[in-house]
Amino acid sequence: MQHDDALIALDLPQADLSEETLAYFAKCEEKLGLVPNVLRAYAFDEAKLRCFTDFYNELMLAQSELSKLEREMIAVAVSAHNRCHYCIVAHGATVRVLSGDPALGDTLSVNYRAAPLSPRHRAMLDFAVKTTATPADVGAADTEALRAAGFSDRAIWDITAVTAFFNMTNRVATATKMQPNAEYYSMGR
Repeated sequence: MQHDDALIALDLPQADLSEETLAYFAKCEEKLGLVPNVLRAYAFDEAKLRCFTDFYNELMLAQSELSKLEREMIAVAVSAHNRCHYCIVAHGATVRVLSGDPALGDTLSVNYRAAPLSPRHRAMLDFAVKTTATPADVGAADTEALRAAGFSDRAIWDITAVTAFFNMTNRVATATKMQPNAEYYSMGR
């Protein structure tokens, strides 16, 4: 598959990055085999890049009652609803890798309702997609459904925060026509 060499549709040259940020990019290359294009896209402004990476790392990698896989599942379901090419491809790959199940990553990327999910995961993704699609309609019954599925109030906060983060990220990636790294297409297959 051929990709346009342009990372995004905007002409924003990379800033002179600090040694700390260059070391972070090197760590990504070491651990992932690539520097995610979303990081390269934000590299025009190191302050914005740092805000993005700090918040992402706190939401997606820090201690939580939600597993890393559950957080990635939310990312994919929200991104699929928003039709965000970059995030569907990148986070669908992560779901495939973390779950060891290529079908799960691909199915969530198209329609999470078609995936064989546990009641807990179905409730989590129903909430995330409802919060994405019709946030004004989210109410006490939705929160109670998550509690009934076994989520604590802290976990509900994390589901909500991950959902909100990916709604923001989806809009930036889509509006700038951000291209996913080619490596994502073959990960976890």
